[in-house]
Amino acid sequence: MSVTDLGMPAFPAAADRSTRDTRLRANLRYATHTIRDKRARAVGELADWAQLRAAGRAIKDRTLRHLDHYLERLEEAVSAAGGQVHWAADAAEANRIVTRLVRATGEREVVKVKSMATQEIGLNEALAEAGISAYETDLAELIVQLGKDRPSHILVPAIHRNRSEIRDIFRSEMGDWGRPAPEGLSDRPAELAEAARLHLREKFLRAKVGISGANFMVAETGTLVVVESEGNGRMCLTLPETLISVVGIEKVVPSWQDLEVFLQLLPRSSTAERMNPYTSMWTGTSDGDGPRTFHLVLLDNGRTDTLADTVGRQALRCIRCSACLNVCPVYERAGGHAYGSAYPGPIGAILTPQLRGTASELDASLPYASSLCGACYEVCPVAIDIPEVLVHLRERVVEGGKVTRRGVKTVIRPAKGHAAERAAMRAAGFAFDRPGVLRAGQRLAARTRKLHPRRLPGPGRAWSDTRDLPSVPAESFRDWWQRTRGAERGGHEGGAE
Repeated sequence: MSVTDLGMPAFPAAADRSTRDTRLRANLRYATHTIRDKRARAVGELADWAQLRAAGRAIKDRTLRHLDHYLERLEEAVSAAGGQVHWAADAAEANRIVTRLVRATGEREVVKVKSMATQEIGLNEALAEAGISAYETDLAELIVQLGKDRPSHILVPAIHRNRSEIRDIFRSEMGDWGRPAPEGLSDRPAELAEAARLHLREKFLRAKVGISGANFMVAETGTLVVVESEGNGRMCLTLPETLISVVGIEKVVPSWQDLEVFLQLLPRSSTAERMNPYTSMWTGTSDGDGPRTFHLVLLDNGRTDTLADTVGRQALRCIRCSACLNVCPVYERAGGHAYGSAYPGPIGAILTPQLRGTASELDASLPYASSLCGACYEVCPVAIDIPEVLVHLRERVVEGGKVTRRGVKTVIRPAKGHAAERAAMRAAGFAFDRPGVLRAGQRLAARTRKLHPRRLPGPGRAWSDTRDLPSVPAESFRDWWQRTRGAERGGHEGGAE
């Protein structure tokens, strides 16, 4: 379990604040619409996109069904190629392993490739507590780090910042982290990128330890793969003497043939490119080429528990393309910080409650951070049915039930604050099972509709504070059908029941 964002308010409270930030909403709207329009054009170029999507889903499902086999095969291949494999059951163990490995080198600085897994476990904070400085080298991650901020998007962590804000951050903060920003720095993208390049170059040349994640791991050869657009990752993967990669166990694929499918799906869905400008692959260590020492830390941190859930496990197919964020109306308005997790947006709303559980108010609220419009499922390159998992997790929050925690099957209690919802659903179930009761209720509601309040009282107030209550029609569909068509059917409602 990650400790990175514990203490965050529940999603409704956080979203209530973020939706009032007009600058944030303008930044998000511009960025998400631009990315998704480009993606649509890139995907439209491939006549067999649907077949590729189905293949990606099938490969992921097959791998997850035999995950133990492929992980053992991966460990053997990495070890045979000169790497060292470490297994981390949770975030705390992963942080201890990485801290120990860095300390063993005698270094107190590391450079990092953009990595969702290290954000998930709070690695930067753990290293800082051990007196080790971790420098982010991805441009957007650098902006977030210099601004003492948190990422708000999977692909573009600083999507909530505009150019003038980035310029101000570079001017005020770069000098405290290394090479200062050039005098007279403007907000032109080329100048901002050049300032970042000059700032980072000295760190690349000085660093002896690099830390990365990986987009994919190929079990048959022990090869790790990182795809990126800037080239900073390749600098981190090749220049340091020691490389430590922290990777979730679900990132393994069986073979190079399987990898080929994802190298088509990922770039078009994430950056709307036909292929990534930089695709770096490494297998263990090689004399005179790249790091002399390679460590692979395989991270569980709730993934095997998620795998035990036959509905929720499909979240582990995710290849972190962020396409679901860019089409989500909730994310576009609330922003990534409201999710209180390294994984924002629709995928975060189903992945985080499974990795961390639903015990906290924040995590229990995430399955409700959706309109269930289904746009996320339509764009997912590996066909994760996010709405299905959201409804599944909502049932878990409201009803409790059987789950797996740290490999042990257990029964959790319903989350607090959902008693009224449970009562309403049971009442609805009772009425829908009894046509006479339902018909009487509809007629009573129609006859008293002028007395209905515009806002719900009690627990329902939170719902109606941001929505208009739908008006009750003068008569129900059943009564209308009986009045207008009943005579044609001999006065019987028949199928209208």
